[in-house]
Amino acid sequence: MLTWLLDSDPALRWQVEKDLAGAPPEVWTATRHRIAAEGFGARLLARQDPDGQWAGGAYVPANFQGESSVAGGQPWTATTPSLTTLREWGLDPAVLRERHTAELLAENCRWEYDNLPYWGGEVDVCINAWTIANGSWLGVDVSGLAQWFLEHRQEDGGWNCAWVEGSKRSSVHSTLNALKGLLAYEVATGGTGETRAARRAGEEYLLQRRLMYRLSTGGQIAPWVDHFAYPIRWHYSVISAVEYFR
Repeated sequence: MLTWLLDSDPALRWQVEKDLAGAPPEVWTATRHRIAAEGFGARLLARQDPDGQWAGGAYVPANFQGESSVAGGQPWTATTPSLTTLREWGLDPAVLRERHTAELLAENCRWEYDNLPYWGGEVDVCINAWTIANGSWLGVDVSGLAQWFLEHRQEDGGWNCAWVEGSKRSSVHSTLNALKGLLAYEVATGGTGETRAARRAGEEYLLQRRLMYRLSTGGQIAPWVDHFAYPIRWHYSVISAVEYFR
């Protein structure tokens, strides 16, 4: 199995070398640097538009006519999923900094929701979580988004994208994505006492449920919670939660 995993794209191979094969840093670092020049990483970079976007849109491609919600059937080829994918694959952010990606997006990219400026985020917890993580990765000042997460946390400690519809209870989906975004912000900037406290409260929300069980009945949150999937995107997986806590 290890041999099979090592015979793969640099975006996967460096992680196998680092986490499974016990390769020294100079080996997996060299593999990681290949992401921009070959394989999946190079192909995705080649699809970036001259204005800094992917597919002409912030969250969905330009002129997309289908369902544009997080759970919808969109093709996931626009700017936010593309940036998130490159970050999760391990691309060196210097590659995008050389392309002035952050500045181009600030100038040219607006959210499909209310035409809001890109790095300010919009109203969806998961979308804002990816944005704060991607902005932190690229060196953008996303402190305003960090404050947004503080202001939109539920009383039970987590977050819920459905707060817009009036929800007062947290969601494991939204909470895990928020935690990942806040962690990326803290790694990049050190965070603040408030953001660290909010993240600890969100972690407690998941840990009280042992990552996959309901507080009310003790039963599994849903039949899909222990399914392996990639890319994770918006939906919750206990495997993704374990990876976060790791």
